This record gives sequence, structure tokens and C-alpha cells, in this order.
Amino acid sequence: MAKYDVYGIGNALVDMEYEVEPADLAALGLDKGVMTLVDEEQQTRIMHRLAAHAHQRSSGGSAANSMIAVSQLGGASFYSCKVAGDELGHFYMKDLRDGGVDTNHHTEKEAGHTGRCVVLVTPDSDRTLCTFLGISGGLSEKELVEPALRDSNYFYMEGYLVTSDSARQACVAAKRQAEAAGVKTAISLSDPNMVRFFKNGLMQMVGSGVDLLFANEDEATGMAGTARFDEAVEYLKTLAKEWVITRGAKGALVWDGRAFAQIEPVEVAAVDTVGAGDMFAGAFLYARGRGWEHRRAGELASAASAKLVTRLGPRLAAAETRAILERFR
Repeated sequence: MAKYDVYGIGNALVDMEYEVEPADLAALGLDKGVMTLVDEEQQTRIMHRLAAHAHQRSSGGSAANSMIAVSQLGGASFYSCKVAGDELGHFYMKDLRDGGVDTNHHTEKEAGHTGRCVVLVTPDSDRTLCTFLGISGGLSEKELVEPALRDSNYFYMEGYLVTSDSARQACVAAKRQAEAAGVKTAISLSDPNMVRFFKNGLMQMVGSGVDLLFANEDEATGMAGTARFDEAVEYLKTLAKEWVITRGAKGALVWDGRAFAQIEPVEVAAVDTVGAGDMFAGAFLYARGRGWEHRRAGELASAASAKLVTRLGPRLAAAETRAILERFR
């Protein structure tokens, strides 16, 4: 039996989450509902503009949220990332370990700035991300821990890493190591802008194909270069043996390699969608790694992500996550 359910790789970002109005986004010149890369000066200007708004912070990054979900469900996860030796870097690593995630914490912390993500949540529960990668933009093969990777059920990479040449190459190298060790491979497309502007890089990360792919509807149609959902469904079959397309209020569609499973939505009053896709991916990976069939895995993932969007922040308390799992025992 593998030591880890999932080995993930992704950006190490301290999330700083604010509740804002659409007018705030317009004043800041930000595109609603997507992730935008900014430099430190731009992000600082945004934070100054929001100084009157209360905010909370936590260790974030898409794949990190998924690895914490795996841990909260009772699984074992490992996360390769890169932080600086600053206050935020120490905060990030402690928060990650407190979440039960093993990591490359032995890596020497370099001088610089740990990455930050300003998360702007509007009253419709949508989220707009302004990301300063900081030292995470230099994530490379040095942060890989091959023994841990080889001793995992799944290797999971976030699509956000496509924006960095060294991080993208680290994903390619790790995927090659995983395949050589018989570890299943998985990727999340992460954001419509990653598909829109970095499709060629994502295709490098996918390579000859992955075992499992996660996308929302916009990412799926964007990757396929079509507005038609049915065409996107067929296109994803060329990239992955299995895949999940999350569709918000429409639930999710799962392809298990032979047949489709429609996962019905769980009706809730959404407050904040930050981390919903990450929670879905983490729960689904945990369940599939434990041998659950696809529909049951999808229903667990749907229940967990639905619970998450009923409050602010990218994750639930561990006890809440385990309580959801108990309903599926």
C-alpha cells in the first residue's frame, strides 16, 4: 500500500480574502471571476485600496487546498512547493503542517517574498484572484521529493504552474517519474485564463495523456476551442483516461473511461466559491485512491464542495470534512 494517497505540486500562496462589491473590482480595473497575475507593486496597491475591508489569511494555492482536503478526509498527502524565509513563508509551512500535509519543508528557504493571493469575493459568491507569485514563480525540480512521489497513489498538478517555465518543467519531470513508478497522474486546468493564454504549456504538462483531469465548464470548452459542451466532452477524452467537469448549479459530469455519471448538485446558499473546485478534486482523488467507484467519489466530492461554499474561506474544519465522509461509509 502506498504511503501517500496523493502527491501534489503547486504554488505556495498565502490567501488574503476580502468581501467586496463589483464597484470595487471596476475601480481596480480587474476582470471579474478569473485569476490575474500581478507584480508586488500592483498587489500592494490593491491591498491599500482595500485597507478598510476586514480580511482573513490562510495557506493557499489550489493544489495545497486539495492536499489539505485529502488529509482532512483521513488520507495522507504530500505537497511540493516553494516559500521564502520570510514571516509569510514560516506561516505558510506551519499552516500546511497543521493541516496534516507532509511537504518538502527540509528545503533551504531562500531570501525573497513568499507568494500572496488577494481573493476578492463579491455578493454573488464569485471570486476574483490577484496573484503575486513571489518566490513560488521559481518552483523547480529542486522541490521534488522523488521517494515520496513514487510512494503515492496519485500525482496531482495544478494548471496554475503553467505560467512559470521552471515550474512547468518540474511538472513534466515529476509526471515522467510518476509514470515510471506506476503512479497515476492527474491535472486540474485551474482557471479559464490558464486555458486562454497558456494552452500550449498545459498540453506540455498533459503530455501523452493523464489518468484523470479536472476542469470546470469554461475551462473544458476553452481547452477544446469550442462553445459547444458536447464537443468539449469528446475532446477531453483525447487528453485523459478519466475526467470530471464541474458545472456549478448543474452538478458535475464524470467520465470513467467507459460511461458517464451525472453527479447531481447539492442545493445550498452559496456565500463564497473560493476553493470549491479544490475541495472537489481533493475529495475525488481521495475516494478514487481508496478504490471507490466514480459515482460515489463524485457524490462525496460534490457534498464536500457544497458545504465549503456556505462560508468564507478555502477549506472546512477537519471535523466537518470527516462528518461528510461518514455519510458515505
